[in-house]
Amino acid sequence: MSARESCTLGFRVKSGWAAAVLIANSQRAPTVIDSRVIELADPGVPDSRQPFHAGFGTEQTDTTKVTRLIHGIEQFSRRSIAALLADYRKQHHVRRAGVVVASLTDPATIGNQHMRAHASEGRLFRTVLVDALEHCDVAVRVVLEREAYELLGKALRRSPTEAKHKVAALGERVARWRAEQKVAAAAAWLVS
Repeated sequence: MSARESCTLGFRVKSGWAAAVLIANSQRAPTVIDSRVIELADPGVPDSRQPFHAGFGTEQTDTTKVTRLIHGIEQFSRRSIAALLADYRKQHHVRRAGVVVASLTDPATIGNQHMRAHASEGRLFRTVLVDALEHCDVAVRVVLEREAYELLGKALRRSPTEAKHKVAALGERVARWRAEQKVAAAAAWLVS
């Protein structure tokens, strides 16, 4: 592959990590170049995957601890994404990414403390990923998971089901091709 060939990235954000898929751009038949899991929280730091949780079913109320964890997550994710992009950019031109998230709900609107903690983590990891990508000069489009295949279907002039089948077929030679990788690939294709 030529170093000048353009590629796009897709991510499916989870709590503390994201599925990352790099595809070679082609509107008709993109090719998966790489599929991996990227850490957004330091595995060596207890509680960094769920900084808004104090324990099972309870929200963390120690704001000093939450602030310290968030600061560490921001630094770790920025380094992690910069390293990923540096690795990809050795051979590929990467300037766009699609980021798939479960929800864009404002956590402050959620009454249940356990669900609010999950929503806060979802927003945190989405934000640190988008910020890290933008810091590396990557244009980002955030997509709700429930809309990813519908949007891709419209872009391809196909039904959402046909778009989903096309994405599934992209991973025929990819070792890890679960739902997270598939929807990340759909987002990468969408922004290609």
